[in-house]
Amino acid sequence: MSDKAQYTPMMAQYISIKSEHQDKLLFYRMGDFYELFFDDAILAAKLLDINLTARGTANGEPIKMAGVPYHAAEQYLAKLLKAGMSVAICEQVGVVGESKGPVERKVVKILTPGTLTDTALLEDKHTNRIMAIYADKHQIGLAYLSLENGDFKALQTGRNNLAQELTRLTPAEILIADNNQYLPEIPQPIVTTRLNSWQFDTDSNFTSLTEHFETKDLLAFGLNKEEHALAISAAGALLSYIKKTQSTIPAHINGLSLEQTSHYISMDAVTRKNLELTQTINGKTAPTLFSLLDVCATHMGSRLLANWLHHPLRQHEELINRQKAISILLNQYTPILNALKPLADIERICARIALFNARPRDLATLRDSLSTLTQLQPPQNHTGSPLLSSLFTYFPQGETIAHLLTQAILPEPSIVLREGGVINHHFNAQLDELRAILNHDDQFLADLEAKEKQTTGISTLKVEFNRVHGFYIEVSKAQSHDVPAHYQRRQTLKNAERFITPELKAFEDKALQAQELALALEKQLFEELLQSLQQYLPTLQTIAKAAAQLDVFSALAERATTLNYCCPNFVNYPEVSIEAGRHPVVEAQVTQFINNDCSLNSKRKMLLITGPNMGGKSTYMRQTALIVLMAHIGSFVPARNVTIGPIEHIFTRIGASDDLAGGRSTFMVEMSETAHILHHANEHSLVLMDEIGRGTSTYDGLALAHAIAKSLITVNKSFCLFATHYFELTQIPEIYPTAANIHLEAIEKGQNIVFLHHIEAGPASKSYGIAVAKLAGVPNKVINDARKNLLKLEEASRPEEPQFHLFDEKETESLPIETEENLVLNELHQINPDEMTPKEALDALYKLKSLF
Repeated sequence: MSDKAQYTPMMAQYISIKSEHQDKLLFYRMGDFYELFFDDAILAAKLLDINLTARGTANGEPIKMAGVPYHAAEQYLAKLLKAGMSVAICEQVGVVGESKGPVERKVVKILTPGTLTDTALLEDKHTNRIMAIYADKHQIGLAYLSLENGDFKALQTGRNNLAQELTRLTPAEILIADNNQYLPEIPQPIVTTRLNSWQFDTDSNFTSLTEHFETKDLLAFGLNKEEHALAISAAGALLSYIKKTQSTIPAHINGLSLEQTSHYISMDAVTRKNLELTQTINGKTAPTLFSLLDVCATHMGSRLLANWLHHPLRQHEELINRQKAISILLNQYTPILNALKPLADIERICARIALFNARPRDLATLRDSLSTLTQLQPPQNHTGSPLLSSLFTYFPQGETIAHLLTQAILPEPSIVLREGGVINHHFNAQLDELRAILNHDDQFLADLEAKEKQTTGISTLKVEFNRVHGFYIEVSKAQSHDVPAHYQRRQTLKNAERFITPELKAFEDKALQAQELALALEKQLFEELLQSLQQYLPTLQTIAKAAAQLDVFSALAERATTLNYCCPNFVNYPEVSIEAGRHPVVEAQVTQFINNDCSLNSKRKMLLITGPNMGGKSTYMRQTALIVLMAHIGSFVPARNVTIGPIEHIFTRIGASDDLAGGRSTFMVEMSETAHILHHANEHSLVLMDEIGRGTSTYDGLALAHAIAKSLITVNKSFCLFATHYFELTQIPEIYPTAANIHLEAIEKGQNIVFLHHIEAGPASKSYGIAVAKLAGVPNKVINDARKNLLKLEEASRPEEPQFHLFDEKETESLPIETEENLVLNELHQINPDEMTPKEALDALYKLKSLF
C-alpha cells in the first residue's frame, strides 16, 4: 500500500492520511458516505455486518471497500467503539473545484473509547473515563480523566492495588508505555492503547502540566515532583493524548487534583463484585443497589449516585451534612424531581462546548435548562441544611448565559448547523437582511417598484425577475427616454426596455447568494457563540454539579420515604449496631422480608454465624455491609435504628469461583482473597467471611478456618461476620470473649425443612444439609440413601467420638512456628548439592529466595 504511483490521486490521498493513523479505522468522507478501504474495510464489514465491495485495483487485486451513510454514522461508530476500536474522522475541508486534484481532506476528529463526549455514543448513567498508568518496581502512578465533565485526578499507590482501582473507576480506555516492565497485567476486556515510553517522561510531563495550568509547580494540586513522579508521568501523558486526539486541550479541564484514598472507605475488586453495587455478579445492571436507589430525574444525578456508591466517605461531618439535606427534602422531593426531569445533560454539553463540537439543539436545551434552574425555588426550611442552601445559590448564576442563548438561538433550532435555521432573529442585522431577501423578496420588489414609479413618474415601470436575466426594471418604449441617468440598459425588447440600477444589482447579488451567505454567516455566528461560551464553562460546570447533587439528595429522600429507611447515627467509638436491618435489594424482590439485628462493638468483634444453607447467612452478612456502605454515602438505610463508628475498609470473602485462565482453583482463589484480607484489614474494618476452608479436606479446612478466625480476632481485631459449617468453630467464644455465636433458625416438619431467616443467639443445632439437598431436587432414592448413611456415621462415631479441642493461646505458644528461618533451614536440609544439575541448583536458589 506504500507505492502511491499505482493509485488514483484520490486513493493516494487516502493512503497518505491513513499512514498517519495506522492504529485507527479511517472514516474517509466521499459525498454522502464515509468509506473505508483495504484492511479497514475488511474489519469494519465484519464488525458492522455491512457489505464488503471493491473500488479500483492495486497490484492487480481489487481494493476492498466498505462504507456507511454519513447521516447515520453515529450508530455504526457506537458499535465500533463498543468493540474497542478507535476511529479517525476524515472530512472534506476544501472547496470542490478549487484544487486540480481531489478536494482537500483532513482528519478533524479522533474517537477513542475513553474520549467520547457525544451522548449518542455514551451510556447515559455511566461515567466515561480514560486512564493512564505508569509503574516502577513498587508503585503505580494513575491519572484518570472524564472528558464529559473535566474531572482530572491522579494518585500513586501500590502495584497490588491496580485491580482494585480499575474496578472502582471502570475506565473505558487505558494508556500505557510500550515497554513499562513493572506494569501489572491489564485485565481484559479494557481497551489498552500503547504510547511511546518517552511520552511518560516525568520532567517533560511536569513542564507540560505546569505550562497548561500556568503554575510554577503542582503543589497547589497536591502533587510533589519527587514524591509523586509516577502520578505526574501518567497525568502528563494523559493530557498530551487528549490534545492529540481532540486537537486541543478543552477549556473545561481547568484543574488537577491528587486523590486522597484515605477519604474513602476502601473496597477491593472482590468486595465491589460481591456486594453488587452497580452490577450483579453475573454482570447485569439489575437488581443492584444502584438500580434500587436510582430514581434520579437526570442522567447527571444517576452518574453522581453511582460514583458515590463506589466512593463511600469516611468523614462523618460531610456525611451528616448530606443527611441534613435529605431530611429537609423528605416531604418536598416531588416538586424538585419533577422540575429536574426536563433538564438536559449539562455536564456533557459543557464538554462539547469546550471541544467546539456542540450542536444547535445542545445550546437550545442548555438555555431551557438554565432558565428552569434559575426559577427553581428552594424547599421550606432549607436553611437548616447549609449544604442544600448553597446549591440554590449557584443556579441564578446561569441567568446571564440563558439570556445570551435566548438572544442567539432560535426557540426550535435545526438539528444540524448545515441546514441553517439556528441563529435567532434580530441577533445579527446582516443575517436578518439575508433572511429578508430569502423570505420577503416579493415585498422588496413591490416596494422598490412603488418607490421608482414615484421618483421617476414613469407609470409603466415594473420591477420583475426571470431565471435567465435575473432582476430588472422594465419600462415601455414610449417612456424609456424618461429613465434617470443611473439606469443601465440590460435588454431591449420590441415594446419595452429593461434596465438595472446599482440598488437592484446589489439586491440581485444578495438574493442569488443569500442562501449560501446565510448558511456561512450562521456557521460563523455559531462558532463565535461557542467561543464566547468558553468563559462561562466554570460556571456551567458548577451549576451542573449542583443540579446533580440536588437530584441525588431528592432521589435518596424519595427512597427513604417510600422504602421506610431510617437516618443512621455516627459515633467516634467502635460500633456497628443495626436494629431490624433489611437487605435493601432482596427486600425489593420478595413479598415479605424478615429483618434482623446486628451488634458489633469493642467487646463483641466477631459473630460466628451457623445455620443451614439457604437459611440466609449470606443475605444477613451482605445486608450488614450494604447498610454500612449506604450510611457512608449519606443515605438513609433499611433498618429501624443504626449506629456506626469509624469504618475504613469493607472486605468480603463470599461465594466460590475459580480462575481457570490464571491457573487458580476455587480453593486457591479463596485463599488468595483471604490472604489479602489478613494482610490489610485493621480494627476499623468490616470483614465478611463465608465458608472458609470448604475447598480442601475436612481437617485442613477446619484448621485453616480456625487459624483465620483467630487472626481476625487477635491480630486484625476487625469487626467480622464469620459464617461457617464447621460446628467445631463454635467453641471459639469460649476462648476469645470478643467472639459470639449466632445462628439462622430453621425447623423440620417431618422430612421437610422450613427456613425462618431469623437470627438467634448461640450456635445452630444441626446443618440440615440433606433437607436442603431434597429442596434442590436431588432424587428421593439418593436422599434416602444419604439419610441411612448419616445414621450409620452418627452411630459409628458415638463410642469413639474424637473430641475436637481448640488450642488456647498458651498451648499454641509451645507449638513450633514456621518462621522464614525455619522454612529455609528445612529446605536446606533437603538439598544435596552433589546430586543436583545446574538447572536444579538454580531452581533451588529461586525457591529459597521466594521464602522471604
